[in-house]
Amino acid sequence: MKRIVLTLMLGSALAGCSMDPKLETPAAPVPPGWPVGDAYLKANEAALPTVTYQEIFRDPRLQKLIETALANNRDLRIAAANITAARAQYRIQRADRIPGLDAGAGATVSKADGSDRQTSFTGSVSIPAFELDLFGRVASLTRAEQNRWFATEAAARATRLTLIGDIASAWLNHAADASLLKIAQDTAANAERSVKLTDMRLKGGIAPRTDLAQAQQTLASAQSDVASQTTALAQDVNALRLLVGAEIDPALLSSAIEEAAPTVAELPAGVDSGVLLRRPDVVQAEYTLRAANAEIGAARAALFPRISLTGLLGLASNALSGLFSGEGFHWSGGASGSYSIFNAGAGRAGVQASQAQRDAALASYEKSIQTAFREVADALARRGTIADQLKADTANLTAAQDSYRLSEARYRGGIDNFLANLVAQRSYYTAQRGLVNTRLVEATNLVTLYRTLGGDSLLTTTANGPEAVAPQN
Repeated sequence: MKRIVLTLMLGSALAGCSMDPKLETPAAPVPPGWPVGDAYLKANEAALPTVTYQEIFRDPRLQKLIETALANNRDLRIAAANITAARAQYRIQRADRIPGLDAGAGATVSKADGSDRQTSFTGSVSIPAFELDLFGRVASLTRAEQNRWFATEAAARATRLTLIGDIASAWLNHAADASLLKIAQDTAANAERSVKLTDMRLKGGIAPRTDLAQAQQTLASAQSDVASQTTALAQDVNALRLLVGAEIDPALLSSAIEEAAPTVAELPAGVDSGVLLRRPDVVQAEYTLRAANAEIGAARAALFPRISLTGLLGLASNALSGLFSGEGFHWSGGASGSYSIFNAGAGRAGVQASQAQRDAALASYEKSIQTAFREVADALARRGTIADQLKADTANLTAAQDSYRLSEARYRGGIDNFLANLVAQRSYYTAQRGLVNTRLVEATNLVTLYRTLGGDSLLTTTANGPEAVAPQN
C-alpha cells in the first residue's frame, strides 16, 4: 500500500512540466488615443470612470424595465446555462489529474454433489488506470477548459451589456414614435380643419376645386401617417416585451422623446483606447486565445509516451467473519506505458492544427479590438456633431412654424393661394419630424457609448475569471 501511495506521489510531482508555448498578448492593434478633428469632441484627460447603468439611465421607469429584464430575459438564462455547462466541463477535465477509486464487493455460493455448500466473500478497492502527466498533456487540457469557461462567462457579460443597451434604445424608440404619432395626429386635425375651410371657400366661389383636392391630399397623407405611427408604437411595445421577458406596464413607457431623452446621462470617453480591453467581447476573445494556446501544449505532449498506473487492494475469505483478517488481504500494483511508433504524421499534424487554431484565435482577438475601436470612434464622431445638428434643426423648426403661421393667415385673408399655405404646412411637418429624429439620435448615441465602452461596474473581472455581479438597487 505504501509503495502505491509513494508511486502516485512521485507521479504527481513529475507532472509539473508544461509544453504550452509562452503566450505574449500582442499590443492593441489600434492607436493609443481616440481620433481627433472637426467631428470629434476634445477628449477628456481623465480615465474612463466605471459606472452603473442606473447612473447612465436615470429614469426610474427605464430602470424598472431593465431590472425586470435581468430577471426574466431568456438570452440571459441561456448564457447562465452555458456558464454552468462550461464550468462542469472544466471540472470533468480537471478530475483527470487526480487518481480515482473504485470499490467492489461480492459473494459466491457453490455446492457440488455430495459436498457441503461453499460461500466465499470478496471486497476490493482499485485505482483505475491513471496517467502520470509527465509532459503536462492533461494539465494543458485542463487549462484550455478553464479558459473556455472564463470565455463563456465573458460572453454572458457581453449579452447582459447588450441587453441593457437594447432595452434603453427600444424605450427611446417608443418615446420617439409616441412624439411622431402626436405630430401626425395634430397635422391630421389641422388638415381636417383646412379641408372644411377650403370646402366652404369653394362653395362660396372664392377658392378653386384644386385647393380642395390639395387639402384632401394633405389630410389623407396625415391620416396614413397616424395609422403607420400607431402600428410602430404597438411594435415598439412588442420589442420591449421580448427584451424584458414579461408584460410591459404602460406606466413605465414615456409619451414623448422630449421627456425621455434628457434622462440619459453623458459618459466621458477618456483618451486611452486601452479601456477597450475590458469590453466583455474582447475579454472573451482573449480567453479563447489562451485556450487555443493551451491546446498546443496538449498536442505537443501527445507526441511523448503516456505512462499509466493501476492499483488494487483486495480482501477475500470463505467466511464473512474472516474477511478482514490479515490472511484475507492482498494488493497489487502495476504500470504501463504506450507510445505510437508510427501514425503517419498524425501527432505532428495535431500540433500544426492546434497552432493554426491559435493563430486564428489571435487574429480574432486583434480584430475584436479593432472592431471595438471603430464602434467607439463612430459613436464619438456622432457625439461631436450632434449638438450642432440639434441646434440647426431647432432653428429650422422655429422658422418653419413661423412661416406656416404667417402663410395660413395670408391664405385666410385672401392674399396667398392655397399652394403656398400647403408648402408651408408640409415644411413645418417635416421640420417637426426631423427634430424628433435628431433628439432620438442624440439619446441613442449615449446608449451606444455606454454599450461600446463596456464600462458598467456591475460587470467585474476577478482573479479567477470574469463574473457577473448581481445588480444593486
